[in-house]
Amino acid sequence: MTISLDRSTATVPTESVHSGIDSPLFRELLHPQRPLWTPTQLRDLTDIVAQKLADPLLDILQFTEPQRWWAQLALTEGVELWLLSWTPGQGTKPHDHGGAAGAFTVLQGSVRESYRYPTGPIRTAHRRLGSGVGFGGGRAHLVQNLGTVNAATVHAYSPPLIPVREYADLTEVGASRA
Repeated sequence: MTISLDRSTATVPTESVHSGIDSPLFRELLHPQRPLWTPTQLRDLTDIVAQKLADPLLDILQFTEPQRWWAQLALTEGVELWLLSWTPGQGTKPHDHGGAAGAFTVLQGSVRESYRYPTGPIRTAHRRLGSGVGFGGGRAHLVQNLGTVNAATVHAYSPPLIPVREYADLTEVGASRA
């Protein structure tokens, strides 16, 4: 399937769901008629999916090295949902989500998130089992598993299919780009 990243011409399936988690409850949670999700709605989605659908998520979950593992759980016109795993020491580079709002909830273990809005300070939070966070489109972050056990997180973004922008460092967030 080819999907254009240009929002003006993007073609997204009405509803695409990972077969390992497909259920009436999951499809109901996706609200395919909702064109855009707020950070709070995204956080609620990741919280509920991590809580109510933990068993099928754990059946799908894999841990790989050196590359992190991920699986797309769902894609609708308004939201994309992902399951990511983190072995000890794995993490992302600093990045934003191209203007999309986002959220994630910790399904297993814990992760450290360092984040920044363009005009704000760099902050750090330890996200533990069951904790979730929603954020607006201007936020950049990096997520790391600094613990000694594997971790897993459920992520959601709206609008879907917006490319991320990577940064060398969070101090670059908000700096004008040439």
